[in-house]
Parts: sequence; C-alpha cells; structure tokens
Amino acid sequence: MNKTIFVLNGPNLNLLGEREPAVYGTTTLADIREKCLAKANELGFDVDFRQTNFEGELVEGVHQARKAACGIIINPAGYSFTSIALLDALKTFDPPKIELHISNVHARESIYHKSLISRVATAIMIGFGAAGYELAIQAMAGMVARA
Repeated sequence: MNKTIFVLNGPNLNLLGEREPAVYGTTTLADIREKCLAKANELGFDVDFRQTNFEGELVEGVHQARKAACGIIINPAGYSFTSIALLDALKTFDPPKIELHISNVHARESIYHKSLISRVATAIMIGFGAAGYELAIQAMAGMVARA
C-alpha cells in the first residue's frame, strides 16, 4: 500500500505568520510542514507537502496524487469558493480527501461560506488553526487504515 499523503496548499498560504495573524495565527507554513512531517512519520506515513499560488499547479498536484498518494489533505484557500477546475480534478481522486481551513470560514464573511471543494471531500477540518494540519494527518491515517 502506498503510504504517501499529499498536503496541498493554495494561494497566499505562503504568507502564513505574516498575513492577518488575528485570523490565521503566527505559525508559518514552514512550521506547519515540519509538524506534518513529524506526525506522519510517527504514524508510518510520508508526506508530499506543496504550496502554490497558481490554480493550474494545484490541479497538477491532484493529478500527480492520483498515482502517488493514499490520500489528499487540501487547503485550497481562495480556490475553495471559485475553482471548478480544482473540483473536477478532485473528483478523479478516489482515496480519501480532507478539505482543511485554518480559520472557521463559517464565522467569516458570507463569501467564505460555500466551498465547491466540500462537495467531494471525504471530511472537512475547519477552524482548528495550524493544529488542524496535524489533526488531519491523524484522521487521514485512520481513514487509510480502514480502507
């Protein structure tokens, strides 16, 4: 069994720690990556951790995961609400998919309330801050073990 979890991050997440710390906290994406790698290693999994500000690269990440991943954790950021291309790509990935948002999107402006990606997600992790990534790795390991 393939034991690689793809962790895909969308636009502006490279600015974590600097951008709107009252909403997203002060943890950087590099910090999150290290915690994901450590948690996955503890559980016997590998992580392919990526971030891009470009929709097509995010779609390509999903395409690559089709042959290389046992699951996808995706924080699509702004593409959650706008990207039919990303939605369609995720439809082609059968293993578990966790949609992740650092903030509680439902407590924010209404533009953030309707994620297209939620329609194809196996599970959704919302509002746990940066710790949500480690929780998602833990959850994904359980989903893969049950599959």
